[in-house]
Amino acid sequence: MRLIQVAQRAVDLDRASAFYSRLLGSEPTGRFDPPGLLFFDLDGVRLLLDRGAPSSLIYLEVADLRLSVEELRASGAKIVQEPQLVYSHVDGSLGPAGTDEWMAFVKDSEGNTVGLVGREASGS
Repeated sequence: MRLIQVAQRAVDLDRASAFYSRLLGSEPTGRFDPPGLLFFDLDGVRLLLDRGAPSSLIYLEVADLRLSVEELRASGAKIVQEPQLVYSHVDGSLGPAGTDEWMAFVKDSEGNTVGLVGREASGS
């Protein structure tokens, strides 16, 4: 079994498309309007932005957490929580051993909170 799709509320598909295209560094893979559906590919998992979906909290791994937060801040996104260390992976049970996991939280263009996750070598 594998995760195939995650849905997130999006009231304005154009605005959501611009936000997620910038965040993900890719364009949508599909748009169906009506009924108000916008899709992105997250390495084989579909991110569905849907006018009818409830808000959810999703976490996205980014290559450079601090840079991503600064780019989002510069574009006008609200930063809910600045980057902070949340966990040091010692044994590899929740992530690559020898890495520190950092998280930040932002509001997307539709008012949903999005967790951004970055990993660094422990002690960096």
